[in-house]
Amino acid sequence: MNKSELISAVATQANASKVATSIIIDVAMEAIVEALSRGESVQFVGFGTFSVQQRQARTGRNPQTGKELKIPAKQVVRFKPGAALNAAVNKAGRKK
Repeated sequence: MNKSELISAVATQANASKVATSIIIDVAMEAIVEALSRGESVQFVGFGTFSVQQRQARTGRNPQTGKELKIPAKQVVRFKPGAALNAAVNKAGRKK
């Protein structure tokens, strides 16, 4: 599912216009990005939690040349699924 498919699905279920739904989804994503950029976690009970963690600097290798290179430390976004999401995914996975 991509963003336009999400907008269509939400608009249909909410009986709202795609334009209004698109604006709401854009604003929600913007709020999530802003919270994560401040280092806050974003939790949706039953769905999951987005958080920011620090990845340490490390040494890697260029696969083409084998030469060592330094990979700098950076912050990465992590997602931990909630119990309800895990249950829904596992239930859907058993049907196949």
